[in-house]
Amino acid sequence: MENNDSHGRFEASVNIFVDPAQKAQVIDALEKVENIEEIYDVKGEFDIVSIVSASSVEEFRNVLHKKIMKIKGVKSTLISVVLKSHKSLSNIHMR
Repeated sequence: MENNDSHGRFEASVNIFVDPAQKAQVIDALEKVENIEEIYDVKGEFDIVSIVSASSVEEFRNVLHKKIMKIKGVKSTLISVVLKSHKSLSNIHMR
């Protein structure tokens, strides 16, 4: 699989289900994961939505399994791979 953006980075949305009693601790731990670009505390189907960037699918897999899934309070994740970015905050701020 090729990288999914023009900058040679693999990006994915990682939607995270957490134990409600540990949500704050999960967010604190996620903030320390270098590959996580954005973290959103949301209400809806998921508890937390994050954007993860990696140099390859293998690096992403390691971040997911060895970092995110190892955080106490993380119950499960649902991944959406970014194929192409049409509009992003970084594009808006660069203008």
